[in-house]
Amino acid sequence: MKNFLVIQHTYAEFLGPIEKQLESRDIGFSYQRPFTGQDIPGSALQYDSLWLLGGAFPITDKESCPWLDDEIRLIGVFKHAKRPIVGIGFGGLLVAQYEGGVASAEPLHTAYWTTAHKTEVGKDDPLANAVDGVKVLVMYNGKVDLPKGIEPILVDDEGNWLAIRPDELTYGILFRPEIKPGMIEDMIMEANRPLPEHIGTLLGEARMNWNDMQVTMGKVAVALVSALDLMKERRKMPVFSLNVVRTEDENS
Repeated sequence: MKNFLVIQHTYAEFLGPIEKQLESRDIGFSYQRPFTGQDIPGSALQYDSLWLLGGAFPITDKESCPWLDDEIRLIGVFKHAKRPIVGIGFGGLLVAQYEGGVASAEPLHTAYWTTAHKTEVGKDDPLANAVDGVKVLVMYNGKVDLPKGIEPILVDDEGNWLAIRPDELTYGILFRPEIKPGMIEDMIMEANRPLPEHIGTLLGEARMNWNDMQVTMGKVAVALVSALDLMKERRKMPVFSLNVVRTEDENS
């Protein structure tokens, strides 16, 4: 069975309605939660894909996120193993940083609704075509300036990057197809989480736009499955059970 590794950075932010999209395609997923003390895996060979989710802090904040270096390393491990990678929000910034982008702590909060526009680079990209002209919610902390040679496939109304595809098996996405209104409510309730001042307004718009958000999420899921060949099961290393063999001397 196909199994995706999902790195979750806060209790409030998970795959949301994307879970059903994956389950309907017989794709399993394993959450790893480094913010609870769980270790970042050291290998990609038990998984078919890597998903890096949203977070509450900038990717420069190693005090709040002490596992960041290990997560950057994990991106390299999956790339070396030729496994697909999808970074969303916080995870999208990590993908851009891995590719050589320069990370900054400010602005602390970037959260707004905008229309996604495909670029010339993204004209043939399934994801870019799926959300071109669609209203999307953007939410992340800090920023990453793209390195020379990496051009966005999607931008917002002001020309700021919303998605990159640095290679055939990797996406970095700043808009949030996985978010539903209940997740924003959970963010508000999450202890010690820094929030944008207009979070209530964002929640209200999410409630009003929920039907359209579900349609967009479905389009994004189909595009990612197609673009990254997510229905393909990657070869995995066998898991061995070590049985102790007793010798005749030990049995006597």
